[in-house]
Amino acid sequence: MTIAAKREVWPGKAYPLGASYDGYGTNFGVFSEVADRVELCLFDEDGTETRIVLPEVDGFVWHGYLPGIEPGQRYGYRVHGPYDPGMGHRCNPNKLLLDPYSKAIDGRFDWNQSLFGYDFGYPDSRNDDDSAASMPKSVVINPYFDWGVDRPPQHEYADTVIYEAHVKGLTQTHPDIPENSRGTYSAIAHPVIIDHLKELGATAIELMPVHHFANDSTLIEKGLSNYWGYNTIGFFAPDSKYSASTTPGGQVQEFKAMVRALHEAGIEVILDVVYNHTAEGNHLGPTVSFRGIDNAAYYRLVDDDKRYYTDYTGTGNSLNVGHPHSLQLIMDSLRYWVLEMHVDGFRFDLASTLAREFYDVDRLSTFFELVQQDPTVSQVKLIAEPWDVGPGGYQVGNFPPQWTEWNGKFRDTVRDFWRGEDASLGEFASRLTGSADLYESTARRPVASINFVTAHDGFTLRDLVSYNEKHNDANGEGNNDGESNNKSWNCGVEGPTDDPEINALRSRQQRNLIATTILSQGVPMISHGDEIGRSQGGNNNGYCQDNEITWIDWAGADAGLLEFTATVSALRAAHPVFRRRRFFNGRPVRRRGSKGVPDISWFRPDGSEMSDEDWDSGFGKSVAVYLNGHGIPGLDPRGQRVTDDSFVMCFNAHHEPIEFTLPPVEFGKAWWPVLDTAAGIGETEDAAVVKAGAPMPVEPRAMMVLRAVL
Repeated sequence: MTIAAKREVWPGKAYPLGASYDGYGTNFGVFSEVADRVELCLFDEDGTETRIVLPEVDGFVWHGYLPGIEPGQRYGYRVHGPYDPGMGHRCNPNKLLLDPYSKAIDGRFDWNQSLFGYDFGYPDSRNDDDSAASMPKSVVINPYFDWGVDRPPQHEYADTVIYEAHVKGLTQTHPDIPENSRGTYSAIAHPVIIDHLKELGATAIELMPVHHFANDSTLIEKGLSNYWGYNTIGFFAPDSKYSASTTPGGQVQEFKAMVRALHEAGIEVILDVVYNHTAEGNHLGPTVSFRGIDNAAYYRLVDDDKRYYTDYTGTGNSLNVGHPHSLQLIMDSLRYWVLEMHVDGFRFDLASTLAREFYDVDRLSTFFELVQQDPTVSQVKLIAEPWDVGPGGYQVGNFPPQWTEWNGKFRDTVRDFWRGEDASLGEFASRLTGSADLYESTARRPVASINFVTAHDGFTLRDLVSYNEKHNDANGEGNNDGESNNKSWNCGVEGPTDDPEINALRSRQQRNLIATTILSQGVPMISHGDEIGRSQGGNNNGYCQDNEITWIDWAGADAGLLEFTATVSALRAAHPVFRRRRFFNGRPVRRRGSKGVPDISWFRPDGSEMSDEDWDSGFGKSVAVYLNGHGIPGLDPRGQRVTDDSFVMCFNAHHEPIEFTLPPVEFGKAWWPVLDTAAGIGETEDAAVVKAGAPMPVEPRAMMVLRAVL
């Protein structure tokens, strides 16, 4: 049993919450409406604990100031209060608790009975084993950092290309990164990674969860881990598992240095954040933070039996966004990452859960109102994963005006088109032109659509064209986990093959999907490694695989695909017609001395304009589109002036070659092929110019892009 401290404790302040070092000492503040008493627990390097009763409480915030407490100090809380699960209360001072506002966390969970508030096998019992020795600890951090002249790049959405990446998966095997740096924030800041991002034309890196997360005990027992990190326990703390620093709190400085380096290269940092649930799980989960501090305030509980948790996330619990202090936690966290860590935006995992203030998903919920009026959070990039697993959770197109969304309909439609599924050409045309059917009615623009065909969740691009079925046996769940309907096509053989024709087709399909994604209206997103042919061996749910299955194999990189991806990205950057700020309207764009032609026109392969019957056919697999670039001057993401050329794009998802007839002379006198996915090439000076109305053969399952010759 530890002894209460005999040291000076001042009243301190109720705000800000968490541990705040000011150069002389540290203020501690923690919210708990249910607590009778709160003890601050300080830990020496040898684990010796000193308990201090926080002397003041204002507005349910327990607080105190301790002179002489410096960065690196490890601490936690013990909360005295009611233990009555039926009423939603689970206080137990025998359980050491992480500060919900921890700026850094040191150590890992030693999964055993002491971390749980009940005896294993008896969920209605109470366990009073002390958990301190098995718990990681919150850490007081040094808030000071030399940012120099750091400025956020602030790329317009229309000029943005997002690269979704995992800190470790992207860098773990790169031969040019020092071994002790691989898999860390410092590796992301390494010049070889920054140069790779710049070569691709990526203007933003979207990091999979870096908020401190817990590794599930069930996965550890299987020899696996929570690799993706969607299991947050610290919404303010960059995870130490991705830090090369061994000093408690050193991960904060390393993360800031990474952001500074990326900003110097003109690359924004977007965080994938998981505010919909925490790592404490359901009623059988551990008591390590929120549950022991104020269970009913932080979690949504079942109305008629508060022992149980409402679960809209599939993880066991849902954060209670109907409670003001839970909302404050989210907003304080978002502001902290923008103001103190200098990040440029957020992608919200299962964002529909955050809109469930009561039961239904509500685009007018308090959370969205808070974001709308917040002068800091409202000004950064806000990206929603617009679904959850609850009723009515699929909300693509229904988020408020200042939000963008992962467009799952783009993913599904583009996959279906290129694998040759019978589908409406009208659906494909809508996705290609920014999904006006989803976003225009809410006063949003094409950039509301984050266009992607692959992401961390599901097949990689290489696997999408190599497997019909998932192959998740390594996950230990009998291949029952992961999505079964992948809209994939293996091109004739399941998995790797030596057949040169199949491999050539797979390469072409990868180019088709990359080019379609990057050249569609909206914001393109590339999943890390897709540009170099990364494979997970058919595993479409690599959440638990922290190994060669999920890490990028830099030694086996497809250099040709990388060059192609960079070429397409450069084409988009050079021509604003591929990144319009407004939807097409079909009205003529007038030029001097002419009546003008529409800003967009669609053509059948024979050169005639598409009719209503053509759009409604369920078997169409080929179409051409004219994009009028006249009058769209602009700048590329680096601020260089670009040209306003017009283009024709020919899409052939048919299994045979098709001869397209190019548009008549009023659309352009001649056309120069600048992209051909069948040949795997980009713009070349010796490509033959094709006259208006002339035939243009397009190979099977391929697309061509032609630029107007003025």
